[in-house]
Amino acid sequence: MTTQTNAFNAYKQNSVTTASPGELTLMLYNGCLKFLNKAKQAIADKNIEARNYNIQRSQAIIGEFMSTLNMDIEISKQMLPLYEYMNRRLTEANVQNDPVIIEEVEGLVTEFRDTWKEVIKINRQQQYGSVGQI
Repeated sequence: MTTQTNAFNAYKQNSVTTASPGELTLMLYNGCLKFLNKAKQAIADKNIEARNYNIQRSQAIIGEFMSTLNMDIEISKQMLPLYEYMNRRLTEANVQNDPVIIEEVEGLVTEFRDTWKEVIKINRQQQYGSVGQI
């Protein structure tokens, strides 16, 4: 089992170190969704410590998105208030122990993630053309 764990950890580390910036962003969105899901489960399990931990992990990822926005670009000026809103709502979810608020944020993060996946797809198509297509 330890060998499998070590191999998986090496694979995860390699995935991160070889990923493009766009792929790293996608990984962060997916990580945020994973932590939100775990936070909802912790609420269902009445595990306050796990709820708090996973909400804070989600907030850390959202905070990273906020801190890396290029405010010289118009879309960043539109995204910042959305990230701030999600962060504030997660604080409320943590204080109120409310999975419905987490689901609201989860919906927003999912939309961002799905949009980002499309951006990566379009960028690859433009970069590599229609390789393998007739």
